[in-house]
Amino acid sequence: MNEPVAGPRSPTGPAGAHPPDLAELLGRVARGDQDAFGQVYDLLSGPVYGLALRVVRDPAQAEEIAQDVLVELWRKASHYHPERGSATSWALTVAHRRAVDRVRSSQAGRDREERTAAPAPAYDQVAEEVGTRLEHQQVRRCMRGLTETQRESITLAYYGGYTYREVSELLGVGLAAVKTRMRDGLIRLRDCLGVQP
Repeated sequence: MNEPVAGPRSPTGPAGAHPPDLAELLGRVARGDQDAFGQVYDLLSGPVYGLALRVVRDPAQAEEIAQDVLVELWRKASHYHPERGSATSWALTVAHRRAVDRVRSSQAGRDREERTAAPAPAYDQVAEEVGTRLEHQQVRRCMRGLTETQRESITLAYYGGYTYREVSELLGVGLAAVKTRMRDGLIRLRDCLGVQP
């Protein structure tokens, strides 16, 4: 890995002293203590890098992830709560999420490239247009079977691009009620359209 942010130091501190408590160090990091962060870096850079490498299987990407995670630990040390688990577990959870996100992002990129590179299938344009019109008619018919609030909520969210919160504000209905009505409406649409869950 690259040189640590701080110079190397002994994790045990002065001769005969106990190893530093990672939770205590993170508390000091949350208050902006750079020396404490140097110790956190020394204690966690190896385990974080190792976990990232096991997930992404690419040393360069694992190194990038480790650096990102350690910067995140510096910025978000105040988010660590000892009563929820050990500091090491918290840091490795952050690292695991970052590594999995990187794998998913890479896979999504490869999938997009494959779809773009694949030749377009031959099709009958008239048949496709007729099929599309029939689908639209069926969707309109099924939408008419919803309650007014369900129909308005779904239309605003899916055709208008509004968030749940924005739909809630536009309709003057509570956020929980909007989510419930949209869920129920989508279930009714699914059943009406004959879509398998």
